[in-house]
Amino acid sequence: MSAGTTGREAPGVPAVTVGPDGLRPADVVAVARAGARVSLAPEAVAAMERSRAIVDAINRDRRPVYGVSTGFGALATTFIAPQRRTELQHALLRSHAAGTGGPMPAEVVRAMMLLRVRSLAKGYSGVRPAIAQGLVDLLNHGIVPWVPVHGSLGASGDLAPLAHCALVLTGEGWVVGEDGGRAPAAQALADAGLTPVTLAAKEGLALVNGTDGMLGMLLLAIEDARHLFTMADVTAALSIEAMLGTDRPFAPELHAIRPHPGQAASAANLARLLRNSAIMDSHRDDFEHAVQDAYSMRCAPQVAGAARDTLAFAAQVAERELASVVDNPVVLPDGRVESTGNFHGAPLGFAADFLAIAAAEVGAIAERRIDRLLDVTRSRGLPAFLTPDPGVNSGLMIAQYTAAGLVADNRRLAAPASVDSLPTSGMQEDHVSMGWSATVKLRTVLDNLASILAVELLAAARGLQLRAPLTPSPAGRAAVAAVAEFAGEPGGDTFLAPAIEAARELITGDRLRRVIEDAVGPLA
Repeated sequence: MSAGTTGREAPGVPAVTVGPDGLRPADVVAVARAGARVSLAPEAVAAMERSRAIVDAINRDRRPVYGVSTGFGALATTFIAPQRRTELQHALLRSHAAGTGGPMPAEVVRAMMLLRVRSLAKGYSGVRPAIAQGLVDLLNHGIVPWVPVHGSLGASGDLAPLAHCALVLTGEGWVVGEDGGRAPAAQALADAGLTPVTLAAKEGLALVNGTDGMLGMLLLAIEDARHLFTMADVTAALSIEAMLGTDRPFAPELHAIRPHPGQAASAANLARLLRNSAIMDSHRDDFEHAVQDAYSMRCAPQVAGAARDTLAFAAQVAERELASVVDNPVVLPDGRVESTGNFHGAPLGFAADFLAIAAAEVGAIAERRIDRLLDVTRSRGLPAFLTPDPGVNSGLMIAQYTAAGLVADNRRLAAPASVDSLPTSGMQEDHVSMGWSATVKLRTVLDNLASILAVELLAAARGLQLRAPLTPSPAGRAAVAAVAEFAGEPGGDTFLAPAIEAARELITGDRLRRVIEDAVGPLA
């Protein structure tokens, strides 16, 4: 959801040091989005020097080792003469930088580069410390390689995207210019006072053979989903209050008998958000009014809670990958250089696909509440389409169309990418993960979810305004005040798109959550 950062300045953001022990998810977000500066720990430099000594010994002995003295993929049996091994590494980057399409967001590219530094710093890749430092220099100088959106199959890792990043280290390829267009990498390096890197044996391969693009996008998506799932509880509570729903189904004892942790957390949020509401009190004992609310209201914590549990699974997968060495071959401390399959993105692809399904359903149930708020036959006394003058005015009618269109889009995007393997490289790479595609579409699903929740926020706030003179809960009052700043009071139709955009800013930012938590206490 974030537009990213150039990384040139990061005042007030703690620096991130990359050591052999790896990084925290928060470190990746800080570098990708807040422009945190990066440095290599001395322990990482020492680990890389030890593994490089092993590669240098292999290179002198002229032993056949994949990627050091042989070609790549289906060309793994082709022996490369020592005098051509530097050429081999540069040729690898040029040939693999074969992506197409528009550029990936800066935050994704920065996350990729940091994660490649993290993997190299563990000392299993056989590269000189100067290679990792080169990526660190790009990050700290705000140089963002132009990485096209299409090109990765998620095994052997994110080859094409990482090659586009690595090529910039050598003074070739493209970067994102000041105007957002493509610019020559050589000029960007010169402007920053950086010298292009000349690669030695194995270093080109070590720069491209990883899951860093997938992992970077998954970590950023997890950060966004965690916030959006809380905001989905906020908009659900506002809608339930506006539709004269009941808060009885959110009592903790009802969720203790079905002990899914996400469900309990979501129900606790809803109960907290609906406390001290004159609107809720107005019908609390009216059993003819609503013995049972519709599923989109009553089952909100069951759906949002299941999404939270899916998010917890995805976060666990991402944290494991963050602690992993993802390269091929790997240089072991005992001197062996062994081929692995650790670059295969199946764990990340599965997690991203699962999280996309969950996020799509959070949006789907929110859209059902929007529709119910707008329908005069189901909204319990609210005017049609939430306009005081229906007929001449259409109110939020078409805003619900927008939400419905986004739900339909998310349903298509929720189809798993990770089952869509295609063989490549002369059948050497005969099963690939499609993890890059899974994480790209996950980010789109979350972006769509933010817009759906923005429409629900707008509709629910309007519904609460129309319940006057009854006063909503403290959370409802805070939300109505924030929305009224740009949407005003119920009345004649106005240009609606700016109001939806402003509501989206409230959903994706932290201001609305802060004012609500100031009123009701912390939300999970």
